[in-house]
Amino acid sequence: MHEIFQKRKSTRGFIPKKIEKEKLDEILEAAHSAPSAGNLKAREILAVADERTRERLAKAAFGQDFVAEAPLVLVFLALPKVSAQKYGERGRDLYAIQDATIAASFAWLQAVDLGLSGCWVGAFDEEEMRNILNLDDEKRPVAILPIGYAD
Repeated sequence: MHEIFQKRKSTRGFIPKKIEKEKLDEILEAAHSAPSAGNLKAREILAVADERTRERLAKAAFGQDFVAEAPLVLVFLALPKVSAQKYGERGRDLYAIQDATIAASFAWLQAVDLGLSGCWVGAFDEEEMRNILNLDDEKRPVAILPIGYAD
């Protein structure tokens, strides 16, 4: 098994060290290179570094405080309408979600390869996430990935 899979662990403690822009760029590049249904890329990624917003995201994640502790939180959004245009109901209900989660996996593995750590968070109040991030109904939050240097 490749070393990267053995290194990847769910980390819920981070040191207060900012992630370098170059590393963030590499993480996002990896995420954007992930495959998607029909190559539609029916997903969007929000990078949240603002402390107050991270605190609000942690609250929306049912009090998982490590979300706020991480210096960076990536939020993966599915774009169901984009996928539905080509694939109908299955695209809306499944493919767009898969597109976002595959991108989240690629991002996490790239972060690990760069010496960072993270934790997949799927437990959150979706409506509260929409409010915090000012999302319209065409964007569905499906995963939160707090990233940072492990404590």
